[in-house]
Formats: sequence, structure tokens, C-alpha cells
Amino acid sequence: MNKSGLDKKFSFKKKNNEENEETQIKQTTLRTNLVFFSAFVLFALIITRLAILQFVQSEELKGLQQSVNTKNIPLVPNRGTIYDSTGTVKLAYSTPVQSLYVTLSQDYSKRAEKGRKPGEKLLPELNAFADKLAAKLNKLGYQEGEKLDAAEIKKRLDPDYNQYRGFTPRLIKSDLSREEIAYFLEHKKEFPGVEIVEESVRHYDPDRVAVQAIGYMYKFKGARANRPKYKELFQANSEVLRPEQVYLESETVGYDGLELQYQDELRGKNGYKTVEVNPRSMPEGVESITPPKKGHHLYSTINKEIQQKTEQAIMDQLDWLHTHTVSGKLHQDATTGFAVAMEVETGNIVAMASMPDYDPNVWKTGSTSPTVYNEIQHKMGNGTIKSVPSGKSGPHPESSVLLGSTIKPLTVLIGLKENLLSPGQTYLDTGSAYYGKNQSSRVGNSGGHVYGSLTPDKAIEFSSNTFMVDMVGKPLYDKYGSNVGVHQGIDVWDKYMKEFGLGVPTEVDLPGEWAGRLEYMSKQESALTRLVQASFGQQGKYTTMQLAQYTTVLATKGKRMQPHLVSKIVDDQGNIVREWKPKVLNEVAFSETYWNTIIRGMATDVKAFNGFPYDYARKTGTSEQIVGRAVKDNGVFIAFAPRQNPKLAVAVIIPEGGFGATSAGPVARKIFDAYDEVYGLDGIPKKPQTSK
Repeated sequence: MNKSGLDKKFSFKKKNNEENEETQIKQTTLRTNLVFFSAFVLFALIITRLAILQFVQSEELKGLQQSVNTKNIPLVPNRGTIYDSTGTVKLAYSTPVQSLYVTLSQDYSKRAEKGRKPGEKLLPELNAFADKLAAKLNKLGYQEGEKLDAAEIKKRLDPDYNQYRGFTPRLIKSDLSREEIAYFLEHKKEFPGVEIVEESVRHYDPDRVAVQAIGYMYKFKGARANRPKYKELFQANSEVLRPEQVYLESETVGYDGLELQYQDELRGKNGYKTVEVNPRSMPEGVESITPPKKGHHLYSTINKEIQQKTEQAIMDQLDWLHTHTVSGKLHQDATTGFAVAMEVETGNIVAMASMPDYDPNVWKTGSTSPTVYNEIQHKMGNGTIKSVPSGKSGPHPESSVLLGSTIKPLTVLIGLKENLLSPGQTYLDTGSAYYGKNQSSRVGNSGGHVYGSLTPDKAIEFSSNTFMVDMVGKPLYDKYGSNVGVHQGIDVWDKYMKEFGLGVPTEVDLPGEWAGRLEYMSKQESALTRLVQASFGQQGKYTTMQLAQYTTVLATKGKRMQPHLVSKIVDDQGNIVREWKPKVLNEVAFSETYWNTIIRGMATDVKAFNGFPYDYARKTGTSEQIVGRAVKDNGVFIAFAPRQNPKLAVAVIIPEGGFGATSAGPVARKIFDAYDEVYGLDGIPKKPQTSK
């Protein structure tokens, strides 16, 4: 190669090296700039975050730091008492007991134990503690009391935190004997973490007074799974609630009846113990103790004397129906009965019985055995406000039944109000009424009776089915029958039913009230059939409480009173916290003539009331109900007394009891007599005064 070629080659190589060097410089500069820019952005973010922490979240973080270092442990308050209407009888009350709790000072969990060296294992220490504790408790406890072995104690200590956090005291045993209390107070050093805490046990009147209305207690851990109130509290326990509102898992709470309805008032407010904890949530010491506030006391409207006589009247009548023929047969399947006695002017429920009942003291510790539960489960539901099953094998009616002829005063009122008939109009009862296509369907009177000429009031008194069909059911259909779509006659009927408290909650102060089953709203049958059947009480199932409220509307000539079981709530010093006044939920307007017509008709003959010293308004009912493949006759009865100045309304239902006059009427008579003795249907108590 000549010199010229070499020069060109060298020149090209030199130029190429210069370009590579320039490229490397640019890349290095770019990387350097990116590093400095990233450092700047990161530094800016740190400065911004520090500013937010300092000026925006400082107070929040201070509180968080405090919560990390200290924890509040609830101290359960003493629950309030539920009295009867006299204020002298305790229907539910609490007595103090001493309980043994253990607070773990070490982390004995399996997770922590796995990380320890062989010579540092702590589980042997925990096992020895459980053995020692079991031996002393079983030696010093009540002979008939709970016996605990070491395995059960270790389970209650919950070392793996399945139920409790590290700093939370574990309940080991309640209702300690004097010997147990004295021993553990004197030997605290031998049992580190052991505390003796005063708590309470719930008791109920041993005479079983309105047990379903009063309710019972259950452990919070179980209650939160089945009661929305406690589920919400559990979810909010560690997030929203103040320390005095937090519930312990082992705490007993109201689970039904007044115990649940007035849980907040009866419970009171927690105290709490503020405990210092380490990063592992193990306790280091106690900072302070805030004592709990006692719960308020409830004064019920239930009168024990009237209630007991009501309960006994039902049970006696059931026995009577098993041994005496009614309509030619015994009524062995009549095994339940329900009654409500409601003051007309106040709405006070002086008695409500769902029989048979049970002893609620089986729940006093917040739980009971499976064997006991199986024995009582069909007796626990309050059949006066719910539709509860009978508990018998095979198909049988529930506690809410068709009303039968007790609906007839309202049927006539509707007919009068809708101008379907007049107060003095006569109707010829031939014993049969026909309806439907080609008049192919027939309704007859009970027993095949033919009553002849009837005015509206006499139709109620003699309980004429045919009158109700021909004078109200069919005409109501015809009046609104030309409308397209949903038949408005059904809507009109429904409106009247609900104005009188049938098909809507009575708003009684008890949880879980049932509104009824409105069979006339079902479209499985024609609107005509539904109105015809409804007119004589065969198209709606209601509770005894609804029947009692309906009866007060008749007694007051239009006022639907709110029933209630609590008259006042007082604090531990006796100061009134809340007091109930009579409350009218709604009023219905009918002419005085209409009211007088139907009340005059409430005069059916009831032998059980022979010799009753007051004029009273009443209506018997026998509702036929097909259950399974059999026809069941349910006894229903409503009444108020005195007729001209009503004081008390009573409703009684005896499922499968036969005619209402024979099955339910005698129970109502005994309730009126009991009320007359205690309060006086004329305002003067008839009970003999004992000399002092």
C-alpha cells in the first residue's frame, strides 16, 4: 500500500475514535444528569413527607403513639334490674360473683415457641402453671361447682391468641368460693398474672314470670354471630367505639325480649383499665383504672300476680281440653296457648303469656348444655308477637292463626263506611251464600245454622258468615271490580286492616315482632274469592298482640294505641331517665252510630262469663285451617270490659282448641277477674286487703 493510502486509513481511524469518545462523553453526562435529577426528586419527596408528618399528621401520630404504648381493657358494669309493675318484684336481677382471670406475661404461642432454643422453651412453664391452677381450683371450689382439668385451663388461657390479644385478661372461672377467693388473694406471687374480679350473674324470677317477654342472656361471642346489633358492635369494637362502649368476648348480653330491647340501658357503661404494653402486646404495668357505671333499672308494665294467673289459666284450660269433649271430641293436640292483656287507655301490657314456658335461669351464665337446649328450644319463642311452631311432630298450626269470626266487627264497619249497608238494614240468612262463576262456590254458617232476618249488629252477635259474604265481601268486589289490573277492592280491605293494626307491627317494645301473613294479597286465588274468604276471617294470620291492639281500637272507637312493656327507666339513684306516656299510633274515623252498632253486636253468649259482674264486649272465633291434609279448628277470643268505659282488652288464641267460646273464652274470663282483683275494672281493686 502506498503512503497516500496509509494516510487515508489513519485519518479515517482517527476520526472514528474521536466520534466514539464524543459519544461516550455525552452518555456519561446524561447518566450523571439522571442521577442528580433522581436524587433531587427523592430528596423533594422526603422533604414533602416530613412536612406532612410535622404539620398535618402530627396530632394523629401522637395519638397513634399513645395507643401503641397503652391499651384499654374493659371492666364490665353491673347490669340493671327489671321489676314488675309494682316495683317490688324482681323479674330479672344480677348478683355479684368473684371471677378468676389470668393475664399472660410471656408469649407462649406455638409460633414464638418454634423460634426458641431447647433450653429456652416456655411451654413447660405454662403446662406446670395450668396443672397447679387446676389442682387448687378443684380442691377449694364448690363441691357442686365447675370442675376444670389442666387441659381446659390451658384452652381458656388461649396462648395462641385465638380469642384474646396478648394483654387481655383470660376468664378462667366464675362464681368462686370463699376459699378460692381467699387463697388466690393470699398467694398472688405463686400465681403470676392471676386476678380476682367482681362480676355479676343474671337471675330470673323462679316463678317463671313472662319469661319470653323478659328474655335471656348470651355470651357476646355467640350473640355477635346471630344478632345484627352485636355484629355491628363487634366490627366497630377496635375502630370507632370509646373504651366504655367496647364489649368483651366473654361478656353476657341480652339476647331476646326486654334484655335485648333495652340492652344499652340495662348494661350501663364499661370501666376500663389502661395497661402499658410492649411491642409484642404483652403487659408491662397498669397506668390507671376508670370504674364502670352501673346499668339503669326497668319498671315493667307486667303485673306478676295477673301474669301468673294468666299463665295458669292457659295451662289449666289445655288440660281441660284433653279430658273434656268439645263438639263431640277431645282436643289432645291443643298443647299451646297465647294471651295478651292490654290496658285500653295506656297501652300497658299487664300480662302476655306464651305457654308452655321454661326456666330462663338455665341461661344465667350465658350458655346452656345441648341437652337442656333441646328440651326448651320450642318454648323459648314469644308466640304472642311471633309466629312460632308448636314443637309437636307432624303438621300443626303455629302461634299466629286465622282470626275466624273475631274479624266480623271490623268487616261490618268496613261495610258501613263503604256504604255497602246501613245500620238498620236487614238481611235474610238462609244458611248459605254463593259466589264465583255461575255461583258455584258456597259458604255456610258454622254448624249449618240458619239465622233468618239479621241486622248488622245481630249478624255479629250470631256470627253469620253468609251476612259477611253477601253484604260486604261480594259488594266490595263489585264496587271496585271495574278497575283494570290489581283489584282495588283488595287494596281497600288491606288499608282498613292495617289501620286497625292487622298486618303491620304493633310497635311493641320487643325485638323480632312479626307483621302477619296477608293471605288475601296472594294472587293464587281470584280477588273475589279472597275478599269473600277475608270477610269472615279466613284470609289473614295475625299474632295475639295484634289481636289485642285491634281490640283496643274497637274499645276506644278508633285509636290504635302503642303497646309497651316498660313504664319507666331509672338510674341507680332512683332518678327517672325515661318515662312512657300513652301514644296513639293512628286514628280511624267512623260515625258514632257505626261504632255503637258493632259494639252492640259484640254480645255472643260465652258460658265462661256467667256471673261476670260487668257488661263486656266480646267476639268469639273458630278459624278453620288446613295443615298438611287435616282441618284444624283454632280457638280465638277477643273482649274488652266494661263495655261503656273500657279499661282492659284481652286476646286469647288456643291453636287446635276448637270453638273459641269453649277453648279461649275461659282463659279470658280468668284474666279479667285477675285484673279486677288487682286494679279493678271499675277503678276499685277487689282483692281483700290483709290487716296489718
